[in-house]
Amino acid sequence: MGKLYAVGFGPGGLEYMTQKCIDVIKSVDVITGYTTYVDIMKQYFPDKEYIASPMMKEIDRCRMAIELAESGKTVAMISSGDSGIYGMAGILLEMKHEMKSDVEIETVSGITAASAASAILGAPLMHDFTIISLSDLMTPLDLIMKRVDCAGQGDFIACFYNPKSKKRVDYLKRAADILMKYRDGSTPVGVVRNAGREDETSYLTTLDKIGESPVDMFSIVIIGNSNTYVEDGKMITPRGYSDKYGFAANGGKDE
Repeated sequence: MGKLYAVGFGPGGLEYMTQKCIDVIKSVDVITGYTTYVDIMKQYFPDKEYIASPMMKEIDRCRMAIELAESGKTVAMISSGDSGIYGMAGILLEMKHEMKSDVEIETVSGITAASAASAILGAPLMHDFTIISLSDLMTPLDLIMKRVDCAGQGDFIACFYNPKSKKRVDYLKRAADILMKYRDGSTPVGVVRNAGREDETSYLTTLDKIGESPVDMFSIVIIGNSNTYVEDGKMITPRGYSDKYGFAANGGKDE
């Protein structure tokens, strides 16, 4: 019997791939995944064998990958970011149980979009934060907005994946309106599109303006907590070192 890896390859660029990811990709017989992700990997590993499938074929893709591993192949199921964060690791493990398979599955972590976007913006995730997908394909909308409300109550930094699509045009604004019940409209917000890829872009705005800002499915939106500020074009969330060690923070203003 072969082996099956759930591999997170990061945002997309080779420089964002971990050495473990690269070593696994080089060692496997077959690489399978969503068509867009396969196309990205082909740029860097053109000599490998690939099997691609479109979105919404996740169950079929996992079953096929498990069967390939059962036949003796070493297989990598790829996901962008981290395979265990909105990736394929979970469904692979579920399918293994469903199929009563003995194939070994190993999860290979990667740099998730929140980490990549945070580095581009400065240091917005320096304190407690939450990641929430605004896509309601897998989660009811009322539950998503309940989680947003809880993030607001807890003063969490909020990182939104899948913030807007052609069908979901107002979810981000609704989430921002909920957060404005608990924090000021001038709260800094950072947006990164295609983090870690060739056409990467980013900009800063505020909570009261993010609902009308240019955002799409390739964007990550990071909304600061009540202490987040912007200095020299960088989004910063203090963790409390200024209180402990006595230097000025929050844009140079002592509290």
